[in-house]
Amino acid sequence: MAELETLLGSLPEGLRTPLADEYKKLTQNYMEHRWEPAELSAGKICEIVYSIIKGHSDGNYPTAPSKPKNMVAACRQLENEASLPRSFQILIPRMLPALYEIRNNRGVGHVGSDVNANTVDATLMLTMVNWIMAELVRVFHTGTLEDAQIAVDALAQRSTPLIWDSKGFKKVLSPNMNLKDQILLLTSATDKEVTINELMKWTESTNKTYYKKILKELHKERLIHLDEQNGKINLLPAGSKKVTSIVEQHAKNITNQ
Repeated sequence: MAELETLLGSLPEGLRTPLADEYKKLTQNYMEHRWEPAELSAGKICEIVYSIIKGHSDGNYPTAPSKPKNMVAACRQLENEASLPRSFQILIPRMLPALYEIRNNRGVGHVGSDVNANTVDATLMLTMVNWIMAELVRVFHTGTLEDAQIAVDALAQRSTPLIWDSKGFKKVLSPNMNLKDQILLLTSATDKEVTINELMKWTESTNKTYYKKILKELHKERLIHLDEQNGKINLLPAGSKKVTSIVEQHAKNITNQ
């Protein structure tokens, strides 16, 4: 998430940091199927994003996010601000009330409902928030265009309590996870291409010949793309789907420890 905060460096810290923190909570809780905390974070993100766009329109950002008295009316008012980028004037102000509606009036429990809508509600919210976050990066990024694109692409990756991250060093916290699953999980938790050397360090592996054998198997299974010449790995869509099942299998044990 540090890369995302850097790219949004033109925003004041009082807005940038809460946005990054709530987004991390949203993605983590979604992965753990904690629907109510996920939707709470989505609601807070609505308030932060509104504060950002309103501050951008006024030319004076608030020091901290605040909740408008009437989210729908406040967002409609933004549609009159012709100086805003089109996405800030029309698209996002129409998305925020929808997110708020799901958060406030659908209800995470859906008591008495014949069909459990928790998953589809949370998935819709996460997808909408991902798009909004990507648009914020597109407008406010302070790095290179390449870095901005990497950050936008990385928004589809989900945080997980299965990984301990300290200043770029990552470690899988589940002691019983096999090496293949560790590689997929660690690759998914990296906002850029990950190198073979990094993965070997994070998994405390020393046999590079055997390690490359495992990577080639994952490459053959179309779970990762292995650039052996440059020693780099990218997660493929099937690998990302596999990561979801890995987290669902192991996360409960970790959070209960």
